[in-house]
Parts: sequence; structure tokens; C-alpha cells
Amino acid sequence: MQDLTPLPLDPIAAELMQSIPGVGNRASAQFLAYIGDVRRFKSAKALAAFVGVTPKQKQSGTSIHGRTMISRAGHTAARKSLYMPGMVAKRHNPVIIAMAKRLEKKGLAPKAIVGASMRKLVHLIYGVIKSGQPFRTEIPMAGLETQEGI
Repeated sequence: MQDLTPLPLDPIAAELMQSIPGVGNRASAQFLAYIGDVRRFKSAKALAAFVGVTPKQKQSGTSIHGRTMISRAGHTAARKSLYMPGMVAKRHNPVIIAMAKRLEKKGLAPKAIVGASMRKLVHLIYGVIKSGQPFRTEIPMAGLETQEGI
């Protein structure tokens, strides 16, 4: 018979998540409760796919129809727990603000930018928990200068 007692939340992981601007007590507790140990995933992309915040194109054969949208093929509750942190991070997290401005210039819809913010948050969460270091703005911002030309 399986032991169905819930696993205790990792307080260090919750603290590391809360060091990211936009992620608070409730969001970190919910996300960790739904996902468990983030370190079990091989990469941030795998975690984003599990949560269901990866982009998906509408495609039939060689033609691409419509806009790219969020895949929604993952853990629904975990994805929902990131919606409000994605909105808050879009206003208060300098890394996500820079990304949102860049996507806005490209003409992306506002809700699509929130979806991209959620995906970026998943990558940041994976990074801080995997490294064991609190969030520092200068680390993800360092690569933005090289991305501007893309």
C-alpha cells in the first residue's frame, strides 16, 4: 500500500523562489505543492513543458495558421498558480519588464506577453532552486545585450 502523506514543502526552495520579484508566499507554496522538487527535472525547458507554459503553433502541413499560443498541455493547477505572479513580475521584475517591452515592440498580444512572463518565471524558478542562490538581476540581464540583435 502506498503512503499518501503529503511531502513537506522545502522551506529553502520557497525562500529562493520568493527572492524573485513577483513571486510571493502563496505562489511559491502553491507551485511547490503542485510540482514538488524542481530539481528532478533535467532542464528548465522540461519544467516549463510539464507546467504547460511552452509556446505552440497552429500548423497544418507547411502552412502556419494564426498566432502562437500557450500549449496548456501540462499541469493546470501549477500553471494557474503562476498567472498572477506573471502579471506582477511584468511590472516589478526588471528581467521580465525588459522581455515584455521587447515582445510588445514585436506586436505580441498582452495576454501572450503574460504567458511569456509565466514561462520566464518558470525558467527563473528553476535557475534559483537548482543553483541554490537567491535571484540576482544582473545574471539574467547580462545576456540581453546579445539578444537585442536577434
